[in-house]
Amino acid sequence: MNTLGLVIQREYSTRVRKKSFIILTLLMPLLMVALSLLPLWLSTLNDGSVKNVAVIDQTGIYAPLLKSTDLYQFRIIGEQEENKAESRLGNDLFAILHITGDLHENPHAVSITSEKQAPQELQAMIERTLNEKVTRQKLDDLSRSDNIDSEAIARVRSIVEEGSAVSLKTMRLGGDGSVSETSTELATIIGMMFTILIYMFILMYGNMVMQAVLEEKKSRVVEVMVSSVKPVNLLVGKIVGIGLVGITQLIIWGILSGVLFSAVSIFISSPGQAAMMSADMGEFNVEGVMNAVMSVNWLEIGVYFLLFFIGGYVLYASIFAMFASAVDSEEDTSQFMTPVTLIIVFAFFAGFYSVSNPDGPLAFWASVIPFSSPIVMMVRIPFGIPLWEKLLSLGLLYGTFILISVFAAKIYRVGILMYGKKPSWKEMMKWLKYK
Repeated sequence: MNTLGLVIQREYSTRVRKKSFIILTLLMPLLMVALSLLPLWLSTLNDGSVKNVAVIDQTGIYAPLLKSTDLYQFRIIGEQEENKAESRLGNDLFAILHITGDLHENPHAVSITSEKQAPQELQAMIERTLNEKVTRQKLDDLSRSDNIDSEAIARVRSIVEEGSAVSLKTMRLGGDGSVSETSTELATIIGMMFTILIYMFILMYGNMVMQAVLEEKKSRVVEVMVSSVKPVNLLVGKIVGIGLVGITQLIIWGILSGVLFSAVSIFISSPGQAAMMSADMGEFNVEGVMNAVMSVNWLEIGVYFLLFFIGGYVLYASIFAMFASAVDSEEDTSQFMTPVTLIIVFAFFAGFYSVSNPDGPLAFWASVIPFSSPIVMMVRIPFGIPLWEKLLSLGLLYGTFILISVFAAKIYRVGILMYGKKPSWKEMMKWLKYK
């Protein structure tokens, strides 16, 4: 066999015989299926409580059509009880559905008010029921017409195909008793946008820390640095420095996004442009969209995003630096980094599936567990959650990253000067006991 064949055989057989290769090859398909399907199944679970929805129907036509389910209980109340019902929101009432007129004539004469953001599942259920009734009303009007021609038949087809005539307006009750218009769709978009951002930044800047540690170790520069700088200070400085790069980028993006949005809102709000857009977009409510965007508490979301980004970044950057210091090359990091990467991927899937059920068990527990809370909590915040849940999540996250950072510093100070040996988990645990 020629030398090329020997090299190929050696490289192939050496890697195929590794335990990590065998385990990952056999388990990875199962892990990927579990990572994608387990969060999906968990997202369908509910907290077990029945949510009461009060229905105030001034027409008396639509309220009897709303059928209660295992999750939502519809209760018809009189208009005179509306004020009392608002005071019960957040207690024994989850939401108030208010129908102010004939939806056949005015499809926007319906709104739902809640303390939290109304879930998509509830909105879809209400809109589907009301749309079916409005469709029947339109068909009844056509059937009473004496002139049934091809145009009438075409109208029937369009009515059946449209299937989304009713537009449910979502309102939210603030802590001061004020009611403002919101949008579940907008909350979903905002939650997913910030979730993807924090997921991307944790991975990107965490990997920057790992690469920096590996480069210094491979080039032996670290041996010179530790002669004048304590390993712990070197680790902390590296994490903080790279983290500040991420925060700087986030702040610049936030400022540019704010300027662009302000310019677009001023442009859209001009009388001539508003009239032109209304004519071009038909029933698309530009003003309503802008009001919904402005009703979002961007300051709160920005502050929590920064807090969860810092906590999540320091937590995972410490883990990345810890494992990077224990090995000599990027290839050797796979046995340590694969479990960490799988946890981050699971957190992302959990956040993705929590959008449809932001108050479910999956969303709650994944937003409390420190290793997934930075990603999942950003999905829930735009929907409105209690302050104690946010503080609990932050407290556990910051407490955990302090603990992990201490462990990482102890392993880093030993591993950064170790060469030519691939440590096991057991040996790394011994490093924690070194003085």
